[in-house]
Amino acid sequence: MADESIFIGASRNPDDSYQKPEELLLKYGNRHGLVTGATGTGKTVTLQILAESFSNAGVPVFAADVKGDLSGIAAIGEAKDFLTARAEQIKLDPYEFQEFPVIFWDLFGEKGHPIRATVSEMGPVLLSRLMNLTDAQEGIMNIAFKIADEEGLLLLDMKDLQALLSDIADRASEISSRYGNVTKPSVGAIQRTLLILDQQGGSFFFGEPALNIADLMRTTRDGRGAISILAADKLMMNPRLYATFLLWLMSELFEELPEVGDPDKPRLVFFFDEAHLLFDEAPRALVDRVEQVVRLIRSKGVGVYFVTQNPLDVPETVLAQLGNRVQHALRAYTPREQKAVKVAADTFRPNPDFDCAQVITQLGTGEALVSTLGAKGIPSMVQRTLVRPPASRLGPISDSERAKVMASSPVAGQYDKTIDRESAFEMLQKRGEEVAKAEAEAQAAEDDNNRSGWTIPGFGGEKPARTTGRPRARASNRQSVTEAAMKSVVRSVGTSVGRALVRGILGSLKRGL
Repeated sequence: MADESIFIGASRNPDDSYQKPEELLLKYGNRHGLVTGATGTGKTVTLQILAESFSNAGVPVFAADVKGDLSGIAAIGEAKDFLTARAEQIKLDPYEFQEFPVIFWDLFGEKGHPIRATVSEMGPVLLSRLMNLTDAQEGIMNIAFKIADEEGLLLLDMKDLQALLSDIADRASEISSRYGNVTKPSVGAIQRTLLILDQQGGSFFFGEPALNIADLMRTTRDGRGAISILAADKLMMNPRLYATFLLWLMSELFEELPEVGDPDKPRLVFFFDEAHLLFDEAPRALVDRVEQVVRLIRSKGVGVYFVTQNPLDVPETVLAQLGNRVQHALRAYTPREQKAVKVAADTFRPNPDFDCAQVITQLGTGEALVSTLGAKGIPSMVQRTLVRPPASRLGPISDSERAKVMASSPVAGQYDKTIDRESAFEMLQKRGEEVAKAEAEAQAAEDDNNRSGWTIPGFGGEKPARTTGRPRARASNRQSVTEAAMKSVVRSVGTSVGRALVRGILGSLKRGL
């Protein structure tokens, strides 16, 4: 079974003696999972040993390091009394230490390689969620992306989106006649929210070079899966950006990866730490789409493992998709906590040897109730389990060790330098300059015509009298015709580009089309 499963720990008999090893079958690793428990009960170590085991099985892993202590997976472990004692308790022999192939990522480019996406790839749905827009504002955001697609305007970074919104505000009347009511105050509100997002670090995320999903699915020459660790301690200061980024990444995997059915082992395992941030205040439509992605991404060979404190943090429709479960201790002081204990206990296949709800509140650190999918995908009977100790370092690595890992990374230098190519900002700026130039030329031609030749009163050719009222109708008509012609050309060119753009289940751009 060693090549077909990963070792989680050992279950205990009612008298606390050794019972049997508890394992997760690799062929069911893409049936998703849930790791829950109160603070300080051992969730991070469980995440660490699962990532280690998947890596050794040749499965790439992506995980967010919320507290900073998951980075120790990049360094070899050290023998400590409590670790070796645990290894003896669960009959882990030999207990060997090793370091793992790690790629560090960081949206801010400080503790890892920069990780970016373009505004177009994010799409209007997730971007509206990130900015917490109202329904009316989300409608305008969808119109903005529609216009960008039609007119061939590349939305790469935040200045592109700002420029597009300014253009939409200037053309509000024209756009309203085509797509419905677009008001300048609503556009202005979106622009202010975008400014706040920029100040919170959103500008670091949007731009190029955008992340190549293949870089998350690397394996080493010795067959181990690379472990991608996202430094998220600073990112957690903006929880909505953190949750939206991970949701975007999950949707990208869903859109880009081909169908593989039920492989012998997952193609990638994705750990979503602090999963409650994904669902907090999320509209019903978004939750439904997340549930759909989780349900369907399994056939792409991707296993999604939610890590959170409370099983109530995950909606029931998503919870039903999670086949492999590790439940650490929960506290039951408040009515909500008592409800969480009951929900957690009811999701397990009962074990006649103990009361699941009672045991959940009595588990020690590094101890958990474990149930995984067994033969024919049937959940195993829940077992009280001592989780195995990690092979890598327990705790964070130093800054110098992190820098050394980054220097030898297979993606070193690929994402470090920002690329700012021509996109919507430059294209709209150029369009405005061309319109202004055409208007100036038209005005100059009219002025020249008015100044040329002698005139006889009453026989034509004389200059019109100056007024302080409305502008001259003739000049105004020429300007509007010129501007309309230029816009028509831009749209006709852009529409051929726009037809090729297709958005996926969460509104993100499908790159492969």
